[in-house]
Amino acid sequence: MTSGMIRIGPSILAADFRRLGEQIAEAEAAGADYLHVDVMDGRFVPNISIGLPVLEAVRAATTLPIDVHLMIVEPDRWVERFVRAGADVLTVHVEACDHLDRTLHAIAEAGAEPGVTLNPATPLVSLEEVLPIVRQVLVMSVNPGYGGQALIPSSLRKIQRLRTMLHDQNPSCRIQIDGGVNASNIAAVVAAGADTIVAGTAVYSAGRSVAESMALLRGAIAGTTPG
Repeated sequence: MTSGMIRIGPSILAADFRRLGEQIAEAEAAGADYLHVDVMDGRFVPNISIGLPVLEAVRAATTLPIDVHLMIVEPDRWVERFVRAGADVLTVHVEACDHLDRTLHAIAEAGAEPGVTLNPATPLVSLEEVLPIVRQVLVMSVNPGYGGQALIPSSLRKIQRLRTMLHDQNPSCRIQIDGGVNASNIAAVVAAGADTIVAGTAVYSAGRSVAESMALLRGAIAGTTPG
């Protein structure tokens, strides 16, 4: 896989919300492949972020695909509303779904691509049965709830094992990683098998423009081949 086939999605959680529209436009102009929206409820994770009105505003501000990560309890209750608000990909947690298969089918029926994710300590076996029906698996490389954390090194081995599992069950499924990815480790992340990268503070950095940050990430993965 070449660097051009690696998708990078800036996480708006790290953007300056005082000028969110500008920050979205800067990401789009810098070649972002999608935008990542983290929804936190203060129950499933120890933080509260954004909800439907902000997602609707993001949808109105861009033509890029919007990837929504639900870090909430009872996500099945909100599937249709988040898809209507603008989610192109909707990702739910294994740990938050009592009936994961049903929730993933509901996402597809609502018109979005179903995604599934798991926390760092949750084993891959917990999603093995639904791998054939998802379009994207998100490997959390930090404990969810806050931005700016360091990547957990064992996440790379988890990505490698997941890539092997998907080879037999769903080879076209994307592997996404979220948490602590930056220019110093993105090459290792891609080499492990991830093809869809969430980048928050690595894109929306106080010391660089969005264009400079995106170029730095692209340059770091140039020539990398996943294992």
